[in-house]
Amino acid sequence: MAQAARYLEAILHHDIPLTRAMGLKVLSWEARQLRLGVPLAANINHKSSMFGGSLYCAAVLAGWGWLHLRLHEAGISDGHIVIQQGKVDYPVPALGDVISECSDPGDAAWDKFVKVYQRHGRARINLHSRVLFEDKEVVTFSGQFVLHR
Repeated sequence: MAQAARYLEAILHHDIPLTRAMGLKVLSWEARQLRLGVPLAANINHKSSMFGGSLYCAAVLAGWGWLHLRLHEAGISDGHIVIQQGKVDYPVPALGDVISECSDPGDAAWDKFVKVYQRHGRARINLHSRVLFEDKEVVTFSGQFVLHR
């Protein structure tokens, strides 16, 4: 799946320039799980930990990227992805490079999302992502993403 990772990273860096400044890398797309890497050096705050805004972006981008790749695999290319709402928690600080990941919400949620989009040209899906530092969750995120024509 290295080709999918390279494809998504090029899209992110072109369409969302902030991802370049963050140093974001697409690490993998396997078994319907997306993993992104974000370095501390480009996202450090005054406390020598990762800036909360960068952590939020990493969590949102994992969801956005997951949805983009699933749509690409399904041959759906006529829509635009936006985040409609999100909830984030920061249980502990990130003191180094992090990995942000988003996993498949399940076949039932995906199938409903696609059917609604095909029928109405607009659909919502809830995605959950988390950001890890040394295998500890430093962010949990739940967001509603919308696809519209």
